[in-house]
Amino acid sequence: MIVTLCSEGLGVPYLNAFLDSMGTNFSHGANFATIASTIQSNTTFFQYGYSPISLDIQYAQFSNFLKRAQIIRQKGGVFKDMFPEEYKFSSALYTFDIGQNDLTAGYDLNMSTEQVKAYVPDVISEFITTIKNVYDLGGRAFWIHNTGPVGCLTYTMDTQAQVDKHGCVAPFNDVSQYFNRKLKEAIVQLREELHSAAITYVDIYSVKYTLITQSEKLGFGVPFLVCCGHGGKYNFNSAMRCGSTEIVNGTEIVIAKSCEDPSSLVNWDGVHFTEAANRWIYNEIVDGAYSDPPVPLKMACHRKDDSQFYL
Repeated sequence: MIVTLCSEGLGVPYLNAFLDSMGTNFSHGANFATIASTIQSNTTFFQYGYSPISLDIQYAQFSNFLKRAQIIRQKGGVFKDMFPEEYKFSSALYTFDIGQNDLTAGYDLNMSTEQVKAYVPDVISEFITTIKNVYDLGGRAFWIHNTGPVGCLTYTMDTQAQVDKHGCVAPFNDVSQYFNRKLKEAIVQLREELHSAAITYVDIYSVKYTLITQSEKLGFGVPFLVCCGHGGKYNFNSAMRCGSTEIVNGTEIVIAKSCEDPSSLVNWDGVHFTEAANRWIYNEIVDGAYSDPPVPLKMACHRKDDSQFYL
């Protein structure tokens, strides 16, 4: 959703999904993300519903896309203008928002908080390797989000009892903050290695935590209440998630359906935020207030001298 709002803010067409490739126009870019994807390629995660299209697979898809786009353009014909010219791959902004599922997957495997923390450095290493690989293929501008407060998402509240003063699951948020510290340290080092890159680190955690903890003040009501769900304390039941159906008198009906006004809530389905909440988040980050360096989105593709640009 944030990527969609970025397109609106930059005045460019929405990005089409790479996997929706039949006759799709990719001239302005592509979205390689998939639902429930992870940085790590771990087949055990897939058994718990996480996407098999992990970050390494997404990178492979991007690499093939870059090569095949130029082959198609060289052949000409009706598809030529549906793919970006080669120079655009170096002038493009590469956005990354991933890592949350790597953390929650550990808890799904009944790991302790310390066990999840123990594999975070490996996750960060894989993340940084992918960024380096994109750089090696010509990418120069990167807009990288840290991970949000996982413990403030409704679906985590069935798994832990230890909560903070705002009602969020403390161990989950502790792991999120640890991940973010390690990610920022790695990005500082990455800037030293990739001299031609403009790398922006966006503190999504702080923005989302502010939204959660001040949701009622901001007009969103109870932050954990789910719009699309069924049952449970906050209209969330992991066995009856958004869109779930039941057979009633021989007819299949939707049991877990949308609330009347999604814009009045932060949480859409226990895992994702509503469009209104995402718009609030976007408006907070677009001007660079939560970025390091503090540059607005429209300037994220431009690099200045290190002494003036990076904090």
